Amino acid sequence: MTVPERYGLGPIKVTAIADGKVDMVAQLTGSGYSISGCSGGGGVSSQGGGGVRFSCDEGPAATINDAMSLEVVDILDAVAVLRIEPAG
Repeated sequence: MTVPERYGLGPIKVTAIADGKVDMVAQLTGSGYSISGCSGGGGVSSQGGGGVRFSCDEGPAATINDAMSLEVVDILDAVAVLRIEPAG
């Protein structure tokens, strides 16, 4: 899914939906990257070449780059409903 450039990420691609988590990857378009608030201790790791990988559980929204709110609203088998909006 494509997100506004001001969020500092290129398109977000869902790579897996399993065990109540949604795994995603995205290229960085800005000079830095931060994420906080994925429920269940969602992990973040640098992917080299300007990309990131993150995993979020269903529940409270995560804040990415202090600009974007990403919430995993619901997970049904291999389908997830995500809500993306400006942070704040």
